[in-house]
Amino acid sequence: MYRWFLRWIGWARLVAVLLVAFAVGVRIQDSIPVQMVRNGAFDLYQRISPRPLQPFPVAILDVDDRSIAEIGQWPWPRTRFAELVDKATADGAVAIGFDIVFAEPDRLTPARVAADNPALPAPLAEALAELPDNDAVLARAFAGSRVVVGQTSIRSSLSAPVSSRDLPDVAYATLGPDPTPYLMSFPELIENLPELEAAAAGRGVFNVRPDHDGVYRRAPMVVQVAGHLRMGLSPELLRVATGGAPFAIRTNDAGIDGVVLAGRLVPTSEDGTVHPYLTPSTPERFVSAADVISGRMPPGRLAGHLVLVGTSAIGLEDYRATPLGVQMAGVEIHAQMLENMLSETLLVRPNYAIGAEIIAMLVMCFLIVVLSPVSNAKLLITSALLFLASFALFSYGLFAKYRLLIDPSFPVLSSLATIMYMATTNYLREERRRMRIRAAFGQYVSKDLVAELSDSEEGLKLGGENREITLLFSDVRGFTAIAESFRDDPGGLTRLMNRFLNLLSFAILDEKGTIDKFMGDAVMAFWNAPLDHPDHCAAACRAALRMKADVDRLNKERRLIAEQEKRVFRLIDIGIGINTGVCTVGNMGSDMRFDYTAMGDPVNLASRLEGQSRHYGTAIIVGSSTEAAVRGKFAMLELDLIRVKGKAQPERVFALLGDARALASAGFGSLLRLNVEMLEAYRAQRWDEAETVMAELEPLALRLDAALKPHFAALRESMARYRETPPGPDWDGVYDATSK
Repeated sequence: MYRWFLRWIGWARLVAVLLVAFAVGVRIQDSIPVQMVRNGAFDLYQRISPRPLQPFPVAILDVDDRSIAEIGQWPWPRTRFAELVDKATADGAVAIGFDIVFAEPDRLTPARVAADNPALPAPLAEALAELPDNDAVLARAFAGSRVVVGQTSIRSSLSAPVSSRDLPDVAYATLGPDPTPYLMSFPELIENLPELEAAAAGRGVFNVRPDHDGVYRRAPMVVQVAGHLRMGLSPELLRVATGGAPFAIRTNDAGIDGVVLAGRLVPTSEDGTVHPYLTPSTPERFVSAADVISGRMPPGRLAGHLVLVGTSAIGLEDYRATPLGVQMAGVEIHAQMLENMLSETLLVRPNYAIGAEIIAMLVMCFLIVVLSPVSNAKLLITSALLFLASFALFSYGLFAKYRLLIDPSFPVLSSLATIMYMATTNYLREERRRMRIRAAFGQYVSKDLVAELSDSEEGLKLGGENREITLLFSDVRGFTAIAESFRDDPGGLTRLMNRFLNLLSFAILDEKGTIDKFMGDAVMAFWNAPLDHPDHCAAACRAALRMKADVDRLNKERRLIAEQEKRVFRLIDIGIGINTGVCTVGNMGSDMRFDYTAMGDPVNLASRLEGQSRHYGTAIIVGSSTEAAVRGKFAMLELDLIRVKGKAQPERVFALLGDARALASAGFGSLLRLNVEMLEAYRAQRWDEAETVMAELEPLALRLDAALKPHFAALRESMARYRETPPGPDWDGVYDATSK
């Protein structure tokens, strides 16, 4: 058997397979030479097609050589930076980030100058000591603006002892497995003076770790410092500028998938870093610090801008090697990262990239190994080179069109090595041996099958199927107020959000639903896809009732703890919208990155119904198609005929008040009857009759769900308005929603 196998596969192909397996091991190990070749390919892409220059609201207050010459030697007094902050804020800057760390007291503070110069006359020394402290002046400037202070860190625990002081946490949530094993980690954080840290609106780490060749290609969105999470300087500046909401880290089994910041998902590599897409350095980004301080800056130059304060002065040596082949000031790299996030033009090195590259290499190498015995060397080399060139162009096309970084170098070089080996063995092989191998190959693999394998891309196509599903949207009302109540305890907000999202997730998953996505504090889910669920409408309703009950229990527990600790309690008030309809369900997205999701008009309606829960007061609003499917199984109360924003046709909506037990409870039949009578009188414009019935109906409804009070108040307000201005005989009784 062993000899037969060797005769069938041949020594040449067996050695080639072993060499390919060795190449896979080299790629998985990802040695420094492999990284350098890959990075060189990506650098070439950026040099061929740098990011187009476009105006963005990002500016750099630059301590340039002219500023040093005009204002004085470095370091400047902190009062100069306070002046920069005040003038930039007055000019309309949205937020200001410092690519500088103020870790030590200002040696130019007047009192310190007096102490360092004992020969000064006593009256002069006393006068200096009474002047304001420079650091206090800067802290006041920080407090009067939205400032993100820069922080830095050592790269090795051998450089300095690990700080034992507890660092404050920032508010964040995790979507998926624990991200900390994947994050770029530093043992110690170098902070600013305490009064500056306290006055700042945010703190960002400006460490950027170079690759082995000294080129700065990646920047961290989030890092781990001494066991605590910190955002990079640019993302932290964007977070503060957009309201300071907590960020979220999304992970999967391959590592970190992205960071949710300012309501957007920023895709990242598995270690939480991103690849800035650079433009050549341009003076349009810079405003000289000397022009700001002297008043030469045109008024409104910084209005609406995110501002970074840094230096491009040659003597201060803050220049970094970049993929463009030229050095660039570190602060400009931070500015370009901001531009990338604002325009969603970051280069993407997805978690699946390594697997895709290895698969591409295996496919190309094994095709070469398989096809080489039946091809002459000239044809093999020509066709293979054309194929490899096509793959390299395909990789470049992904970069140019989608900003995807898929390495062409390792698959191409491995394939070239395989071509050279197989072509050499084929050329040296005797004609008879070649014919025998061809004959043996023809017995086991047909040419038609090889052609089919080379063209088999059907399974990778995007698309989906049309099927009826039930959709659920959930959101938290007034989340900003909840987040604000945790401003002194961001770790507490993180724990609360994780616990809250877990409750919603368990309620959905236990009813065999599919969680489509988390959007901050919001959730989208659906039933009956990808697996069939014959009772999907009822399952969605059960999940919604459980979500409400679980959140109510969580609120009671939090209220009790808040009363015991004598602190402010903010209620988590959720709104839920449910709708059923035929949607397109399947893989949606780009050719390189897609998600399993649902699309269609029922999706939009479910989202709009969730938004209307605030108007009606009740927690759960259900569309008419879902209500018809579960009628007789749940306690439902018709609310209104509503025309949601963006739709022409009205929708009959219902409040989901309880399960079958609530439906069978005493008095619910009377409640339904009175509600029908009231709505019939209301839509017939018999206002007195409607109000009379409502007086009897409302107490019964509020006993079942006190949150319906705004619904009845809105009905009374509408009837009072219609009495004064009748809607006319053609009125259809529809409420037109003006908001989502």
